[in-house]
This record gives sequence, C-alpha cells and structure tokens, in this order.
Amino acid sequence: MNEKMYGTARLTARLEPWMEELLSNSRLCRQLIDTHGSPVNIHEYSAMGRNAQELRAAAAEHQIDLQIYYARKANKTMGAIDQAVREGCGVDVASLNELRQCLDRGVPPERIILSAAVKSKALLRAAISAGVTVSLDNSDELHSALEVNEASGQALNVALRLSIDHRSIPPTRFGLSASHWLDLLSDVTPNAGVKVAGLHFHLNGYDAHARSLGIHQALGVIEELRSMGHAPDFVDMGGGIPMSYVDSADQWEDFWYQLVRLPDGDESLTWKSDRLGAKGLAPSSAVYPYHQELVRGVWLNELLGYVPETESVSIGAALRAADIQLRCEPGRSLMDGCGLTLAEVAFTKQRSDGVPLVGLHMNRTQCRSTSADFLLDPLLVHAAGPGAERTFGSAFLVGAYCIEEELLLRRRFEFPAGVAAGDLIAFPNTAGYLMHIVESASHQLPLAANVLWNGKTWESDDIDRIRL
Repeated sequence: MNEKMYGTARLTARLEPWMEELLSNSRLCRQLIDTHGSPVNIHEYSAMGRNAQELRAAAAEHQIDLQIYYARKANKTMGAIDQAVREGCGVDVASLNELRQCLDRGVPPERIILSAAVKSKALLRAAISAGVTVSLDNSDELHSALEVNEASGQALNVALRLSIDHRSIPPTRFGLSASHWLDLLSDVTPNAGVKVAGLHFHLNGYDAHARSLGIHQALGVIEELRSMGHAPDFVDMGGGIPMSYVDSADQWEDFWYQLVRLPDGDESLTWKSDRLGAKGLAPSSAVYPYHQELVRGVWLNELLGYVPETESVSIGAALRAADIQLRCEPGRSLMDGCGLTLAEVAFTKQRSDGVPLVGLHMNRTQCRSTSADFLLDPLLVHAAGPGAERTFGSAFLVGAYCIEEELLLRRRFEFPAGVAAGDLIAFPNTAGYLMHIVESASHQLPLAANVLWNGKTWESDDIDRIRL
C-alpha cells in the first residue's frame, strides 16, 4: 500500500505489477515526464488478453460463441488496436477517424462494427465501401445508408439497433422498437443488397439481468426477421461489462458512509462538502461503481444463466438453440490494468482562507470521464530533488484551467511524507475512458502524450503523430 499519499477516506487502487514496478523507479518516472511533458499517459497492454480470456471462459462454460469487439472510443491509442487484434478481438468504432485508423492498421473489415451515435454520409460511404457492418440507429440512418449503398453498388451489412422495451429498463435514446424496425424492413426485401446481419442494443448501466432481457427480446425479433427472409446470425449487447478498480468493499462502503453524513460546509473529505451526486445513504449513480462484486466472467456467467420470466430455458440455452453468436463491445473492462496517468506537481499553496492546495501540470479533463469524479487514490512519487520544501498534511489537487472550480479530483488527500513542486503524482488504471473521452486542449494547452511499452522500452504511440 502506498503510504506517501492517500484519500482522507481511502479508496486504494488495485495495481498491476508493471504499475508498481514503474512507480518504484523515480528516475524513470522523471525521465518520462521530462521527455513527454506533464501529464503523460502510460500504457502496458498485457492485461487485455487476460480480461478477454475471462469473458471467453465464461461463454465457453455455456457453449456460447462469443466475439469481443474492443470499444475504440475508450482509449484512442493505436497500440490498443494492435493489442486487440493480437488478442483475437474485433473493434467497435464510433467515428470516421476511428474507422480509417483501424482499416489503415490492418483490422479486417469483417472484424469491425460501426456503432457511431451520429453517422455522416462520408462515414457511411467509408464503412460500406470497406465492407464494415453498420449498426443502424434510426429510420433516417437506414435511408441514408440505402442511398449510399445504391450509389456505391456495394453490399450493405447492417445490424439493427434495438431499443429494449421492459418495465425494469429505463427509456433510451438509442435504437428503435422491434415493431418500428419490422415496419421499416417490410419495404426492404432481403435481396435488395441489404443484409441484416444481426441485432444490436445499447443499455446504460451494468446490470446483467437487463442485458439478459435485451438478448431475449432480440432473439424474438430475429425469429421474425428470419420469417421475412433475412438471416441475422448475431446479437450484440454493446458495452457496460463491469470491472472493479477497488478490491476493498469495506473501503467503498465506508467512503460513502462518511460522505453522505458530512455536514454542510465540512471540507474534511471533499471540496465544499461535495456529495458527488449522492441523495441518500447509497453510493451516487453520478459516479462509476469503482467496487463491484460481479465483474467480467462472473457477470457474464450470471447473464447467460438467467431464465427470463415466462421462459423455461436460460439465455445461454436460447442462444445455442437459435444458433446465434453473442457479441459484446467492452472498453473499460477490456482496458482494465492497461494504463496510468503521470503528472508533475507545479506548486503547493493555500486558498485565501487557508485550505491547502497542490497544483499539477494537467487539467481536470485529463483524468475524467462523464462521472462526477475519479474515485481512486493517486500515488505520490518523490522526485530526487524537489523544487521546494515539502508540505505535509492534507490538500486538494487543482489543475491548470483558469477557473475557480478547476479541481483535478474533488476528494481531499493526505500527504504524510510531504509533497513539493517537482514531485510526481500517478493516477492509476486510467486507460479505459479516463484518459481521452473528455480530454480538452482549452487555453491551447497540449493534449497529454501517450506512450506504450513495446516489450523493451517505453515509446511514443502512433496516435500522437496524427493531426485530426
């Protein structure tokens, strides 16, 4: 356990051996910052294979054909694409640049699915001409795809994005109802150059039973599509496969126990006693559940073993009986253990009322997803020669944007071994969504550099050579 720095209410990160080895080498950490700037995103992808195999092993127990598509939007590095291909995964892309980069990288078109929420004509043309399966979200996209397809003369492989209709599942902006899709397809004959290759759905959250219900509904639609002459052969349940950043359930529960009972104005745990969206005694839904019991393989096993109400067979058995491949698009859980973000301390000071602050050479978008906060304890690496006398005690981490609420993390942290300008702080396990999904170059500050371990040394990832 790192004792140089931790949250006032601790949330100790689960670390990969490569992370521990790197952070124990202060000279190498300093070299990475001096070479690439602060912050720098550091990647080592070996955990990806283990994560994928955990899902495959669970599917094999149910004799299910599972195909994993890495969600490219989770991390923009080219190295992640290369590792996904090495591990036998396909790639889920969400933009024209993501598609072009995957094709340029040699990803076979049949191992790519385009799931962008909004698709331009240029994106559709590129996907259709390459032979990539397009997940269609709505009737306008279907008509646009048919126009592009007619002009190109190429075959059009589509997956219909289904909005799941069940009382336990909240409404979604993604997809159309089964009846809507079937009405639209009544005018599209199976021999019109359009191949309905499968069904696709996207659900918010991480509930295994919700995915089970989604697959169950999709299998019902597949029966109807087959009766119309189409031949779909897969159901893609999208992402949302859970992982756990924190091993200790006690720490996770204790953090929320303390936070929701914090008196107004008490900054002993969070900036301005921020409850991070919590409205009762339970953990807030405004942040990712950093500790979860059901993750990856165990979660998938429960999903496949679930027997929907009114049915007599499990989801796994139903998939086998229909001879349907199950597909998924993990991002965060596939990238679990594959990266960390390292930043340099710029200063220590006090707010005008005396609250201690530690400033870093980074901004809050460089370790953040769409959640209210990043709930892991960073790790402190003491520099060989700090630029100033070390400050002891507790403090908040602030960043480079010129706004009052520029908090890198909203939690308060303890520095029992002291901290000073020139020291380094590592944010662990950030490769999945936390590095890139909302990163910004506001103030014309450069985006963080991305480096990867090539088996011998740390090198720049090819994504930083591309100008979008």
